[in-house]
Amino acid sequence: MSRILVTGSNDGIGAEIARVLDSQGHHVIRHARSVERAGGAGFVVGELSSLQSTREMAADVLRLGAPEVVVHNAGWGSKDESRPVTGDGLEQTFQINALAPLLLTALLPRPRRIVFVSSDSISRGRIRLDDLQHEQEWTQDAAYADSKLAMTALAFALARRWPDVLSNAVHPGWVSTKMSGYAAPLTVAQGADTPAWLAGSDDPEALVTGTFFQDRQAIEVNPQAYDVDLQDALLTRCLELCDATLS
Repeated sequence: MSRILVTGSNDGIGAEIARVLDSQGHHVIRHARSVERAGGAGFVVGELSSLQSTREMAADVLRLGAPEVVVHNAGWGSKDESRPVTGDGLEQTFQINALAPLLLTALLPRPRRIVFVSSDSISRGRIRLDDLQHEQEWTQDAAYADSKLAMTALAFALARRWPDVLSNAVHPGWVSTKMSGYAAPLTVAQGADTPAWLAGSDDPEALVTGTFFQDRQAIEVNPQAYDVDLQDALLTRCLELCDATLS
């Protein structure tokens, strides 16, 4: 059994991923963005819109023991009409969805598996290295889609850089949650199934890397995600933005 960190696991898909993995006998480290959201003991707390808080969270995780598996489930999408900027001076959607998972990965010892919970919105996303944070033009939808595409490209970059690590991305489906809206057709159990499977299964189909999954099936997504030159340039730029290095 493995020690598994699941970010954003106080509710929604993340809570269900954590519950499933816990029921399988894994030691699950849960995460919430605040003490209030954690609702009790047993959580590490970290605000992923803050680089310093993310660093402090990584230190707290290490005090519990380095995870062999990391599920980057926490995500965010703006509901406002104006471009949100964090205290670090970064566009908030990009910082939470792309930079924070990379920073957390860089701060922890190299795991055996990494699962990035992405989105099918990446089909309409675009990585623009000259405007990663949408300073020229910002919309809610574009910021979210582009940040999840960047996350996916980073997942594939890590798969290439660390061939001994299984690094994959997954679309959980349109799930009935606070973030996606309760009109969505899928339950949290359905949405959590493939991420939990990638995190803990020894099925041969799950023991791959650099792959995008939906419903436990490998699928092809936005071509930019597979562009190795773009992956490398994006990885370099993102590491610079969060002042981190990879082993």
